[in-house]
Amino acid sequence: MATEQDLQSLFNKLDGDQDGKISINELFLSPGLSAIISSETNTSSPQELIAQYDSDKDGSITFEEFKQAVEKASNLT
Repeated sequence: MATEQDLQSLFNKLDGDQDGKISINELFLSPGLSAIISSETNTSSPQELIAQYDSDKDGSITFEEFKQAVEKASNLT
């Protein structure tokens, strides 16, 4: 499992506009990074990631939501 610093680094790379959230558009603009996130969170697509882990239903993933997704996926393996 990645460290919190690794996750923050990955999150920051995807958060292109640096608003503290990863939008579906940012996920699609970085297919290589999206593949890494899919493997870390055990999801098959950006849409699935947002649908499963966007707890506040704002259409994007915050760092805390992302971290929870990775933690949940780690517990499944």
